[in-house]
Amino acid sequence: MSINPKLIEELLKDYKKPEDVWGQEGIFGQIQKALVERILEDEMKFHLGYDKHSSAGNNSGNSRNGKSKKTILTENDSLEIEIPRDREGEFEPQFVKKHQRRVNKFNDMVISLYSRGLSTEEICGHLKELYDADVSKELISHITNTVHEEVSAWRNRAIEELYPIVFFDAIRIKIRDSGRVVNKAVYLALGIDLEGQKELLGMWIAHTEGAKFWLSVLTELRNRGMKDILIACIDGLKGFPDAIESVYPDTDIQLCIVHMVRNSVRFVSWKDRKKITADLKNIYKAATEEEAKVQLDKFAQKWDRQYPTISKSWYDNWDNLKTFFAFPDYIRKVIYTTNAVESVNMSLRKVTKTRASFPNDKAVYKMFYLALQNISKKWRMPIRNWNQAINQFAVYYGERVNLNN
Repeated sequence: MSINPKLIEELLKDYKKPEDVWGQEGIFGQIQKALVERILEDEMKFHLGYDKHSSAGNNSGNSRNGKSKKTILTENDSLEIEIPRDREGEFEPQFVKKHQRRVNKFNDMVISLYSRGLSTEEICGHLKELYDADVSKELISHITNTVHEEVSAWRNRAIEELYPIVFFDAIRIKIRDSGRVVNKAVYLALGIDLEGQKELLGMWIAHTEGAKFWLSVLTELRNRGMKDILIACIDGLKGFPDAIESVYPDTDIQLCIVHMVRNSVRFVSWKDRKKITADLKNIYKAATEEEAKVQLDKFAQKWDRQYPTISKSWYDNWDNLKTFFAFPDYIRKVIYTTNAVESVNMSLRKVTKTRASFPNDKAVYKMFYLALQNISKKWRMPIRNWNQAINQFAVYYGERVNLNN
């Protein structure tokens, strides 16, 4: 498609210097703005079904309701556009979608590199090496900072009413706070929905964990729409079982067996470690809960004289360890460890390993959000044997699992 020369002449008639074309108020910027807004107006026309000012809109039940301003990043600069609104708030623009701030390949490339763990300085070097382009760190930061609004929208989005399984875990990160670098925990909640698909439900940053902190997390999840969890899989996080019971009193808790074993042998001498690990395996590999209790009693008789705290820990936590015994082997493999969420943590560590620390919490949320978008692209298949598992849950938990929705 060729452009009419007369149109070009008309556009360039007032041209005096390069800024008249390339500047923020130049011809290119004005054309971009006009084209984007024209497309958005056409989308609104299609949405409402009638032209602007047309009498066809009288008593139609919906109408135009002014415009809202939005700044988007273009290839060379930023561009302020006006997006039409409808009175019912039902208009969903497609050309520049809600929360979208980037509309070009350059910005997408920068975001992609950043999400894979490259620092702003490394991205600048990468662009210089590949394209001989001198790009400032400030521009890279400006582009990646546009993600903050997306992060906020993602963290506050509505979620499903029921997740049969939710895994909770944390990853430790060094973050600058009040002029010094401190260790903070980024807590993650990974849900398995009724289709057996993984979904990261949220992330939270805190100095310390405890019942009060976990109560705020669970209350937030409930306020966002999650009314029920069948099984919560945790790794012994302090204060967490009490918080779960206060918000989701019907939820079964499954402590991570791998963490229990790991903690059990932490202070065991090297010569006894293999024997104790094998005896603990007899407990959690038992066919039934009754058999597991028999094996635990045998373990206590054999090892309590040397290591009395091990059996005591298993007895004290038994109510939150025994959940998986109610299910067949293919469900046990899913719920008796927190491996599902720990694999997410492992992927996050890969993108943060080159960073000594983060400047603030906001920077962590930005980096993790972008990295998680890449990680979740691989979650295409449901949990193995999920059809059998969800039917088992329907039998065990009854009307709490409605498979007809």
